[in-house]
Amino acid sequence: MTQIIDGKAIAKALKEELADIVSKMAQKPALAVILVGEDPASKVYVRNKIKACEKTGIQSIERRLPEDTTNEAIETTINALNNDDSVDGILLQLPLPAHLDSDRLVQLISPEKDVDGLNLINAGALVAGIEGMVPCTPQGSILLIKSVVKDLSGMEAVVIGRSLLFGKPMAQLLLQENCTVTMAHSRTKNLEEVCSRADILIAAVGCEKMVKASWIKKDAIVIDVGINRMENGKLCGDVDYDAALGIAGAITPVPGGVGPMTIACLLANTIKAAKL
Repeated sequence: MTQIIDGKAIAKALKEELADIVSKMAQKPALAVILVGEDPASKVYVRNKIKACEKTGIQSIERRLPEDTTNEAIETTINALNNDDSVDGILLQLPLPAHLDSDRLVQLISPEKDVDGLNLINAGALVAGIEGMVPCTPQGSILLIKSVVKDLSGMEAVVIGRSLLFGKPMAQLLLQENCTVTMAHSRTKNLEEVCSRADILIAAVGCEKMVKASWIKKDAIVIDVGINRMENGKLCGDVDYDAALGIAGAITPVPGGVGPMTIACLLANTIKAAKL
């Protein structure tokens, strides 16, 4: 019987803990979100983040810029927030419009206010195993895995996807938990065979139902980070969820798995930034 990992419930419990922490803080943490353009998905994400802040007691500040804004205008906004002592965390909502230099702009955010954990100083701290801001989705994924198994020592983990936003930090967090980690990607040979060895299988490629039941080791923990919209309008992940049931030991649904944990960990990072 496959355990369904309820990301909504685990995120709710975490947010309640965070709200209790905030209630005892003399000065409430403040998160600034920069939203550029009118991308519908980004607007929904930002709205959900702001709602979560309100429920937790975190102050939210929104900076909206038009679709045709310049790199210089965003740089000015980031610098102003960096220098504002009342702002603890800064999030630049991605993706940005194609004409903007996302990589450079993200690096302008002060490391101590970088709640997305994408600044190279924070990325380096994660590799070195020292204190820093950890990207929210990998952080949430580790919490979901540890809701099933507390001690991950010696487990074999496979991460499909090597992005800076998820795959690379996810691998580092698994290494810190003493897993043996394989990073798989578009050029990995015999991908099915590689995945079939995994005690922990994590898919983050954005490819609808790419991971088949035959790729999954019996009783493996499966974390599905992908979110794809099917022809019928419904959402699905990178894993063939229905086929995986009965094979996987535990699995996250899409939606309702990793997504809620990402926002909960964003709140946790904002509180961490405020304490810094």
